[in-house]
Amino acid sequence: MERYLEFILNHYILSLALAVVTYLLIQELFDTAFKKYGSLSPLLAVAKMNDTDTIVIDVREPPEFILSHISDAINIPLGKLPEELSKISDSKNKPVLLSCQTGTRAASAGKILTKAGFEQVFVITGGMEAWENDYKLPVKITSKQKAKATPKL
Repeated sequence: MERYLEFILNHYILSLALAVVTYLLIQELFDTAFKKYGSLSPLLAVAKMNDTDTIVIDVREPPEFILSHISDAINIPLGKLPEELSKISDSKNKPVLLSCQTGTRAASAGKILTKAGFEQVFVITGGMEAWENDYKLPVKITSKQKAKATPKL
């Protein structure tokens, strides 16, 4: 025991780093074990969209949403989600798919929706980056962006 204490005192930065990493791993373990929403790959998300009446919510900011989004997705930025829940509150029993750029913001939105009483909440893993780049699934571009992207002759 005396040697452990000596090691900690001599290598306090290393010991502090070990404590922080251990804390973060335990926190991640608890978050994963007790989360009430699920995760779906983009392909499984497409299958769910085809099989059931799902709602797709994109929690990115409007400029990101305009560039590309899933067809029929509703854009509700993560910061405005708690106050915009009334728009989708009639769909608490339907499956809700959440997307963002990488999946991080969608996970936060998943926590908000499950606390609000939504029963079937799923985060699209990898977000729109995986949707477009890894799986090469179709996206919709808002007409304002099409006009900007089309060169004038």
